[in-house]
Amino acid sequence: MSRRLFIRATGAALTATISLGLMHGCKKDETAAGGGGAKPLTIGFIYVGTKDDFGYNQAHNEGAEAVKKLPGVKVVVQENVKETDDVQKVMEGMIQEDGATLIFPTSFGYFDPHMITVAKKYPSLQFRHCGGLFDEAKHPANTGSYFGYIDECQYLAGIVAGKTTKTNKLGFIAAKPIPQVLRNINALTLGARSVNPAVTTTVIFTGGWFDPNKEAEATNSLVNQGIDVITCHVDSPKVIIENAEKRGIYSCGYHANGSALAPKGYLTGSEWNWAKVYTDYVTATKENKPLPHLVRGGLKDGFVKPSAYGPAVSAEAKTLADAAKAKAMEGKLVIFKGPLKDNKGAIVIEAGKEIAQTDPILEKMGYLVEGVNGAVN
Repeated sequence: MSRRLFIRATGAALTATISLGLMHGCKKDETAAGGGGAKPLTIGFIYVGTKDDFGYNQAHNEGAEAVKKLPGVKVVVQENVKETDDVQKVMEGMIQEDGATLIFPTSFGYFDPHMITVAKKYPSLQFRHCGGLFDEAKHPANTGSYFGYIDECQYLAGIVAGKTTKTNKLGFIAAKPIPQVLRNINALTLGARSVNPAVTTTVIFTGGWFDPNKEAEATNSLVNQGIDVITCHVDSPKVIIENAEKRGIYSCGYHANGSALAPKGYLTGSEWNWAKVYTDYVTATKENKPLPHLVRGGLKDGFVKPSAYGPAVSAEAKTLADAAKAKAMEGKLVIFKGPLKDNKGAIVIEAGKEIAQTDPILEKMGYLVEGVNGAVN
């Protein structure tokens, strides 16, 4: 049951700034920036977890905080919303109670059927989803998706990990084998093997975006196998990074800066800069410009950024990673090029072929590259 339905049931009055945690933990924040007497543009952000998780939700909330600073804008945030009909109820509440006209349901599982269902009901409003699920041929015209080439940062992290590891064994804890996750695992591995061909990456899929118990178990399992650098693609890397520090191995963060969690072992990380994306969307909306259906960008576009290097990173590793970053900033970094085999020995990219970061084929990736220990199915 969402906060909004609770309010309707009890007849409580809505206020401009209220934050309540009810039932399954759904929490709402509202902030309005100054904009004169004109009615503010109301933007809704919905998170599957908490906004201070050192991960996925925190990264999005940092973007929402940037939007709050824009004039004439009201921001409504709800955290801890499950990937169920609950998110439809939250969107309905944002529209009916707060007057939201642009909504960002950020979690992967919010898209279909939830966001699609609500978008069809309100064709004059705009909905944008984080990920690669939007298909112009079958989805409503008032929907779309945004994402970034964060595999560029993963490639840099791989270079650092490849030059830091003593065992040549990296570990990757991932939620689910969807294309975005596989792309990150592969990019990290290719980055590491570009400077250290002996490196292998062992992957453990937990099956869920946020499962601290399984993530802790996976971390310990990987350390026990001799892994000495670990990273992840889950909603909150907090447990993984903290456990890696306790076990005396190195870590690379994801989504947001996790260096505070591991002062000794944090090498670098792959961070989102959603402030750039969200402020662009809001600015276009305020200027009555049509919103694009697909928004993508990498390092050169300011969508993503690497974390600062930790104290354990060598000068050589920094030089090599910085060189790759410079290529990315020029739009010249090619991560996926042939000849490239998957980890079953099949050719997935033929010799002489290069796949640009902007190629949609990479958003359909369904394989793990050579050097990765793990299975997609």
